Amino acid sequence: MKRKIKLGLPKGSLQESTFKMLAKAGYNVTVGSRSYFPSIDDEEIDVVLLRAQEISKYVENGVLDCGITGKDWVLENDSSVKAIADLVYAKQGRRKVRWVLAVPEDSRIKSVADLKGKRIATELVNVTKRYLKAKGVKAEVEFSWGATEAKIGTDLVDAIVELTETGSSLRANKLRIVDTICESVTKFIANRASYKNGFKREKMENLAMLLKGAIVSEGMVGLKMNTRKKNLEGVIKILPALKKPTISQLSDDNWCDVDTVIEEKVARTIIPRLKRAGAQGIVEYPLNKVID
Repeated sequence: MKRKIKLGLPKGSLQESTFKMLAKAGYNVTVGSRSYFPSIDDEEIDVVLLRAQEISKYVENGVLDCGITGKDWVLENDSSVKAIADLVYAKQGRRKVRWVLAVPEDSRIKSVADLKGKRIATELVNVTKRYLKAKGVKAEVEFSWGATEAKIGTDLVDAIVELTETGSSLRANKLRIVDTICESVTKFIANRASYKNGFKREKMENLAMLLKGAIVSEGMVGLKMNTRKKNLEGVIKILPALKKPTISQLSDDNWCDVDTVIEEKVARTIIPRLKRAGAQGIVEYPLNKVID
């Protein structure tokens, strides 16, 4: 029997960005519009699509060997899983986010202490209950199936705990943030027993390494050029390299090749400067992965 790992990927809003990042990492994943079992061009990986909220539960109980989900859902499910890597890639829609306690702008609730005896709606029920307990506040917490922001200000609830990145959506709905409940990032997690298996551990760590390399490459480009040795020092001073540029001798002893990695957004600024400093044959090229 072929050795395999079972990988859970989030279905829904994170699906497209996850597939794109896997493609940059070297794994092509395809799925039909109604399918929950994507195809992947690696015979040693089986993929299943699940709600991000459920993945940590199935990783913990061993139905899945590993999965990609949010730290918030690991906390919500109180899952005992192995965190292999944080996957934060802003350009593809994954960033550090917050779950915040929010109330209407004109609410008399100014702090968490004012929530005593009040009603709170959220998808993150267990984390919210633990937060209130730690603050010594007794309040009613009810599960929200969605449209949580619409429930406040209509006498359905007194406050909500909602996911936000910048807070702009909350402000647009005339809501005020009282406190941050927790922060979350996307994580690559593993079943602890699976992680002890040599084959599975290596397979998962390789996948995590390539994903992180793909993430690091977001917003980065490679830059190579030729320059006369007499201009080399001036060229190097312009380059904001991750570490140090690679310098290679060309067949002409008076010339060398310079190769480095820079942020894409600064390329348009420094390429003209490099040209004026004596660099020639400047080539900017895209990157799929950057492995430290």
